[in-house]
Amino acid sequence: MDKDLLSMADLTGVEVMVLIERAVEMKKEGKSRALEGKSLALVFELPSLRTRASFDIGMRQLGGHCVYLSPQEIGLGTREPVSDVARVLSRYADGIVARTRRHQTVVDLARYATAPVINGLSDGEHPCQVLADLLTMYEHKGELKGLNIAYVGDGNNMAASLSLGAMLVGANLVMGTPESYLLPVEMVKKIEKLAAESGSTFSVQTQPSNAVTGADVVYTDVWTSMGQEAESERRRRDFAGYQVDTELISRADGDAIFMHPLPAHRGEEVADEAMEHRQSVVFDQAENRLHAQKAVLERLLGRA
Repeated sequence: MDKDLLSMADLTGVEVMVLIERAVEMKKEGKSRALEGKSLALVFELPSLRTRASFDIGMRQLGGHCVYLSPQEIGLGTREPVSDVARVLSRYADGIVARTRRHQTVVDLARYATAPVINGLSDGEHPCQVLADLLTMYEHKGELKGLNIAYVGDGNNMAASLSLGAMLVGANLVMGTPESYLLPVEMVKKIEKLAAESGSTFSVQTQPSNAVTGADVVYTDVWTSMGQEAESERRRRDFAGYQVDTELISRADGDAIFMHPLPAHRGEEVADEAMEHRQSVVFDQAENRLHAQKAVLERLLGRA
């Protein structure tokens, strides 16, 4: 991770573990003055609960402060070119978190910004969520290498970042998804390259019951992401039978944990009983956004 964090592929397996171990320490330490006097600009094209709150509160807990910039105030690529926004904010802030519709937008921000840029979500990836996910798995399972993860659902940005992250730390991942919702070919090539380097395995099953059999972690996400609302009815039909419920969880390892990045569409990709299941750790995941991101902020903004 040189200047920016745009993709899980920007990290090495060693860097991921360093961030996770630092997040564990920061979770115990609480507040610090590590980023006293530093500022963070939050550039959001999309609504958010966890990303906005966790970065804002996390920055304050490190002694710094945030400025939130809404879509109406910025108008990325419409009111002003992305390149101009990046260069202006770099003169004001010590770092930029971007939550954008298109992954290319966050790439362009990083290209022109001199301040570090962090991907707070794009249609391509969600690396900050996956760092929190890996932290949660580490806390509950004690290790990541050799862990068996089952992802059930759409081959979306979460599936991409989770697969990359799993390969980086030596975990194995099986995707349970319909053939028409597989990850893009270029992303699969990246995942398979990392798998070969770490000794992990990545595979796809079209039957969710086959994907979760013997898994240590059962993970799902929404079937319809932001910007795909027009496809929601078709997606509900296509994903019929892919809902994670207690029966599906029972096919995993007896000590398996259930994870969801939130927000959850209860009754669609996940049954209410699974969200409230004794093996559900979804709110540990949500909390760990704060701690994992503090580790990233300290690493990127603490250099100057």
